[in-house]
Amino acid sequence: MRLALFQPDIPQNTGTLLRLAACTGLAVDIIEPCGFILDDKRLRRAGMDYLEGVDMTRHISWQRFLEEPRGRIVLLTTKADTPYTEFDFAADDCLLVGRESAGVPPEVHERADAQLVVPMKAGFRSLNVAVCAAMVVGEALRQVALK
Repeated sequence: MRLALFQPDIPQNTGTLLRLAACTGLAVDIIEPCGFILDDKRLRRAGMDYLEGVDMTRHISWQRFLEEPRGRIVLLTTKADTPYTEFDFAADDCLLVGRESAGVPPEVHERADAQLVVPMKAGFRSLNVAVCAAMVVGEALRQVALK
């Protein structure tokens, strides 16, 4: 299983997501351009010494990311109808999160094999991307462990 970050723009969230990946054994894809330099001190502070344990691949564009072989692209988005708890995850899924400021563009939505939402109370826009990813990663890993 992989975790992909589409053009992340908040270094602290990226550091937290890299730490999550290191602790859960997920590989990470960073789809550039990023809204910060990947050596940002805020990213290092959030990721701490866990960053050394991350299997990370940088892709210079969405197109280059698509050129790499992988399983299904599962997009986490507020624009989906399927709750993540009702989805059947597979061990080779690539869980994709969008930019904190803008999500992902329509062409990314269209290319995703599945779009999932974390249900929220009415009237709220979104959860923090790292919190959302952690919830979905936990469920995905739970399901895969049961297979």
